[in-house]
Amino acid sequence: MPHSENEGNAPGQSLAVAAEALYIANLLVAPGLSFAFLLWLYFKHRATAPLLALCHLKQTISASIWAGVLLVIANLAIFLLGGYTSANTWTVAIIYFTTCHSTLVLLGILGLAKAMAGQNYVYPLVGLRCDE
Repeated sequence: MPHSENEGNAPGQSLAVAAEALYIANLLVAPGLSFAFLLWLYFKHRATAPLLALCHLKQTISASIWAGVLLVIANLAIFLLGGYTSANTWTVAIIYFTTCHSTLVLLGILGLAKAMAGQNYVYPLVGLRCDE
């Protein structure tokens, strides 16, 4: 197969992929720890990162904060509807996980695909605009 000049990675692509992977890990595998590492990456690279990486870093931090806020709201709803021993607990938990959590995971997968393609991605509703 002939070599093409377009086979290289876009500037900041590996950092963008790392940000999206950490966002997904924050939702699914290691909440808190992955978010802390995501913040560390942002503060370490915010002044020198290419626009692609900066866009993905901002998106994932914003979406992670929204995920935390939605989780707190779900827990408040459980508490206000009778606490964790109430039958309403499962109703709220199932609604939260089937709507909010799964949507945030899907957005993260789309963001990861865009990062792997070297493209910007703005999360709908929970993302921040990227400067292009």
